[in-house]
Amino acid sequence: MTIQTRVIPATADACPTLADDLLYGAEAIAIFVFGSVSHRRKVYYYASDAKVRMPVFRIGNVICARKSKLIAWIEAQEGDL
Repeated sequence: MTIQTRVIPATADACPTLADDLLYGAEAIAIFVFGSVSHRRKVYYYASDAKVRMPVFRIGNVICARKSKLIAWIEAQEGDL
């Protein structure tokens, strides 16, 4: 007997998961936003001390972010120019 753990959508469209949108850890966020893990400290700065804070949250002690929220945040920064 097999148990299905995911609900199949009513339409033929693929059902996106939250995991597809989640960045787990400052390293993953740095790679997504800045293109390199060497910018990890910038993530911590923009998450806590910057004038315009990066939209992040914590799962335990690990800093996390949603890709969609980061893209919207960057687009909002572009609009302020």
